[in-house]
Amino acid sequence: MFAALLRCATVYSSFSERSAVPVFAFPDWNRNFMTQKANHILKLGLGLAISAFFLYLAFRQIDLNKMGQALGAVRYLFLLIALLLLFLSHWMRARRHRYFLEPIKLISTGSLFSALMVGYMANTLLPAHLGELVRAVLIGQKERIPKASVLATIAVERVVDVFCLLILMGMTFVVYPFPEEIRLSGYLTFVFAAVLVSFFLFLKKRPEKALSFVEMISKRLSKKISDKLVEFLGSFRDGLVPLQQPWHYAFVALLSILLWACYAGIFFVLFYAFDFVETYHLPWSASLVVLVITTISIVVPSSPGYVGTYHWLCMVALGLFGVSESPALSFAIVAHAISVLPVSLVGGVLAWKEGISISKVERSSEQAG
Repeated sequence: MFAALLRCATVYSSFSERSAVPVFAFPDWNRNFMTQKANHILKLGLGLAISAFFLYLAFRQIDLNKMGQALGAVRYLFLLIALLLLFLSHWMRARRHRYFLEPIKLISTGSLFSALMVGYMANTLLPAHLGELVRAVLIGQKERIPKASVLATIAVERVVDVFCLLILMGMTFVVYPFPEEIRLSGYLTFVFAAVLVSFFLFLKKRPEKALSFVEMISKRLSKKISDKLVEFLGSFRDGLVPLQQPWHYAFVALLSILLWACYAGIFFVLFYAFDFVETYHLPWSASLVVLVITTISIVVPSSPGYVGTYHWLCMVALGLFGVSESPALSFAIVAHAISVLPVSLVGGVLAWKEGISISKVERSSEQAG
């Protein structure tokens, strides 16, 4: 989880450094631009190599005939229900983001949904998960508000999601019959989540003291890490501005619970699409396990779209419940396709409607960092 927060800090730092100073202020901008290109190519190459490795792990012992049979027996009605849950979750994410942006500007949920879809599409095209930066740039340009402020609210979103994931991890470790030492880690996860929430509340009430404390601790690791964390937490504090009353927190919590319930519901519905509930007697808690483990694929470096890492981790999660490898890979392929292809298609249509081309998306990511 610390790595996830540090990644947010690194992204925000890169964005703010480049957006705060005009491009023409750098006499060696061309050299910096070429360095960015080289870094992007290097990250893409590394991601493709990692994805290829995990695809090898996923396919190495697969019976293609059994995999084809599992794909051919899919119940399409349940795929449609899963799609509806997917887009409902994205709408709720856009609605939650609208709430965080209200002190800056009142923006329609539809406009934020459009930017969210284009950002997700960018994640399938660009390395290093740059879709969030593209999303911030598009909202800033369209609504004429500071892009760094938009990114600050997205940072808050991500931290809320980290907290939700911690809660789900704790529930998973406690509900699923893991060995006792792993179940104990579930309780420790709940404790860590409580500490995390307490710290962020402290950050909101006493920002100077909280930032000084973080700076004092993180400087022991590295000044660079310390600067990035302090800058990120400062932006996170700015993104907490809308949360003034207890009911504000309750509203965000409700949307977040519904959002992640949709995510878990997608997997549970797909269990029925593949008849796993009858064949392998999968309980509802299995959807939480699969959700938590596949979410790790977002953190692991890979090609755009989390190809390979998602599929292998999904197979690992289903294997805990006795699902054999070939049907598990079939499930992973469909679950990944549902989460990526329709969103990319809708993102492409909305980008075309807004007059945004792939080259503009790439330039937005380069502008962002």
